[in-house]
Amino acid sequence: MSRHPEVLWAQRSDKVYLTISLPDAKDISVKCEPQGIFGFSAVGVQGELFDFSLELFGKTLPEKCKTKVGLRNIICSVQKEEKGWWKRLLKSEEKPAPYIKVDWNKWCDEDDEGSNSDLASNDDDAEHAGQNDESSDDEGMLYLPDLEKLRGNQY
Repeated sequence: MSRHPEVLWAQRSDKVYLTISLPDAKDISVKCEPQGIFGFSAVGVQGELFDFSLELFGKTLPEKCKTKVGLRNIICSVQKEEKGWWKRLLKSEEKPAPYIKVDWNKWCDEDDEGSNSDLASNDDDAEHAGQNDESSDDEGMLYLPDLEKLRGNQY
């Protein structure tokens, strides 16, 4: 019997990002079909099978879909056939399965897309591929060496 990994999603006008949380996955298979079917399967660290299939809201361009495998997750960039914002991830109007969640770290509102250069203009997700998504919560925080420098200036 197969299991479902946690899937985080975010979109831009031209693509959808799917981040599949599956540390140390093996035998990874990703399929992206023109009619909007996205399929994933992999073997987990203890040999268990993980797989799922999604019927996405719109059609896609399989030849422009990219996958980057990191230590903790797999990031898939799915190219939309037509540029525009989807009302939701899936074609079905039903509530998505509990393993599918919004990726707030990559989320961009339609009117913010032009000003957000983080992911909107490039496809360099490699820097995020090996990181756990929680690690981005410390953006803007001072690291210990910086904090010690600040303390040294105060005394």
